Amino acid sequence: MEAGGWPDLLRADPLDWLLDETNPAIRYLGLRDILDLPENDQEVRTAKRRIMEEGGDVSRILARQKPGGFWETEEDFYVRAKYRGTVWQLIILAEMGADGSDPRIQRSCQFILDWSQDRESGGFAYQGSRSSGGVHSGVMPCLTGNMVWSLIRLGWGEDPRVEEGIRWLAEFQRTDDGETEPPASWPYTRFESCWGRHTCTPGLVKALKALGEIPADKRTPEANELISRGTEFLLKHHLFKRSHDLDRVAKPQWTRFGFPTMWGTDALEMVRVLLKLGIRDGRMQEAVDLIVSKQDEQGRWNLENTYNGRFHFNIERKGHPSRWITLHALQALKGF
Repeated sequence: MEAGGWPDLLRADPLDWLLDETNPAIRYLGLRDILDLPENDQEVRTAKRRIMEEGGDVSRILARQKPGGFWETEEDFYVRAKYRGTVWQLIILAEMGADGSDPRIQRSCQFILDWSQDRESGGFAYQGSRSSGGVHSGVMPCLTGNMVWSLIRLGWGEDPRVEEGIRWLAEFQRTDDGETEPPASWPYTRFESCWGRHTCTPGLVKALKALGEIPADKRTPEANELISRGTEFLLKHHLFKRSHDLDRVAKPQWTRFGFPTMWGTDALEMVRVLLKLGIRDGRMQEAVDLIVSKQDEQGRWNLENTYNGRFHFNIERKGHPSRWITLHALQALKGF
């Protein structure tokens, strides 16, 4: 990388290591996002094609898929098969840039729309069935944000059911800072951790992450209004601090970077979500400084937070240099 600008924040140039042939998804995203090569570049096209090849992480996940498009059992798509059920595999596949046109992934997207989406509200529930869809009382904000994001990434953004999920986020996602009592109506009467006196930050991050996948000229006024409220909520907290005491970290785990973040979040994901929405604000600086501080002497970042041991297979090694975290850190520094 040439000197000047964001590369000067690096202690060393990690690109040869990051963009080697080890992980085609990281190579594809790095060539595109860090080196700014166009989609029709031959190296970019080759790396993108290799994401789906046998032997890679995506193919290993798909190899465990059942014929109906689900993992584990049909009913265990969220809770009892955490983090091995269908919900979690869709998140990982979307993070890894899997090809949504693949018939196996198409079946999985259809499965989660059939089983998890509440047909009354458009939100996504942790429990359901093929015949009746997601249980109305089981709709959760972080799950809805994650599924809308995953489905958009996998090519279902114009499906009317996904549009219903987007409307759910715009209508129901809270952005208050504990100033008021939560509404005494559905869906706020269940799940204290989701709908307590203070907005659930991970749930809000997942909602904003989903809306960031919609082209700006296709977002509804309601979606834009949530983006405005939601981004201000995060900025008021300097992303990972307590809004009423900015000298204190809100949750220590938000300072430990992981991949994939699943239902949780961290400061690195928050920065990337805001950048995707076109937000660059001085109140993000502490989070950016945190990102810079965590690199090693080779300009790489470690995997600090992981659900390894609960996946179908481990994704990188905790405490060791992570190509995923390094890619995301470079995306954040370059974007900011």
